[in-house]
Amino acid sequence: MTADRVPELTPLGRVVAALTRQTPDRVPLILPLTLHGGQALGISIREFYSDPRNVIEGQVRLHDRYGADAVPGSWYAPLEHEVWGGEVLWFDDGPPNAGLPIVTAERIPLLESPRPEDSPRSMAMLEAIAGLRERLGPDVAIIGAVVSPNSLPIMLMGFEPYLQLVLDRRPLWDRLVRVVEEWSVAWGNAQLAAGASGLVYFDPMASSTIVPPALYRATGKRVATRVIARLAGPTVTMLASGRSIPVIGDLAETGTLGVGISSLDDVDEAAALCRGRLAIVGALNGIEMRHWSAADAEAEVRRLVRAAGPGGLVVCDNHGEIPFPVTDETLMAIADAVRRWGRYPLSPDV
Repeated sequence: MTADRVPELTPLGRVVAALTRQTPDRVPLILPLTLHGGQALGISIREFYSDPRNVIEGQVRLHDRYGADAVPGSWYAPLEHEVWGGEVLWFDDGPPNAGLPIVTAERIPLLESPRPEDSPRSMAMLEAIAGLRERLGPDVAIIGAVVSPNSLPIMLMGFEPYLQLVLDRRPLWDRLVRVVEEWSVAWGNAQLAAGASGLVYFDPMASSTIVPPALYRATGKRVATRVIARLAGPTVTMLASGRSIPVIGDLAETGTLGVGISSLDDVDEAAALCRGRLAIVGALNGIEMRHWSAADAEAEVRRLVRAAGPGGLVVCDNHGEIPFPVTDETLMAIADAVRRWGRYPLSPDV
């Protein structure tokens, strides 16, 4: 080891250093392969999630294969819709989706929050998190997830009815999100208690791709500040591929440690806005990633490392879930490029 090298860190230590804007030994890598575990086991996505033991084995194999610094403990976003009583639609080549909406405006005054311990599906995911922690030990980051109370109602109500609530019926909106908040806090803390190292706070309704920043400040920002303060572990806010630059300053005030940068954002501008306030997580384009060669993958990693520079960067896709068709060759090329070009101090050739 040369004098200017940072001592080797554990995967978890590497992620913590980056999220707290310190300089780790190298840029940490997160590959949110929530769907690929079934491929590793030779079973369908639905069968993969039918048993926590499948998830544990599949994610351990993926971790051994690519050597990412964090393993996703979360399953699929519509699991939360499922816990509230909704249906999940399954597909052979892509992520599950939420079925028909289950909450109407008329139901909101009587709505009650479910509890994680009352749902077999949420308990199965908690069992998988605990199993991953046992298999991988204390040195690997395990990432849980919560869909923001500002965004989960999109699944529960449908997009248009929920937007109408946000825009025209703010007292009823406030009643809804207050009920959902109780679920989100309980669900996030249950994952942390089961062994998750931290949480992704998914909030696409925070993105200026969906709503004007002024509307987010009046709604979702207040929700995020309340929820994140009640969670017993660190969070990173992901906007599910949506643009982040117009709200980076607002996100920094919610208590989150990092922000998921979209491939639609200018990484140099985002890095300048985040510096000293938030870590950058992202911003590899998962959709384009399906068609990358190994050379493309290396070039994209180098571009991101070069732009985000010293500390405060976690290489990840820009959505929080890598698409099912992304190949092993591409995933391996991303992992190899991070290990080659992400070592601190950064090479002048990066």
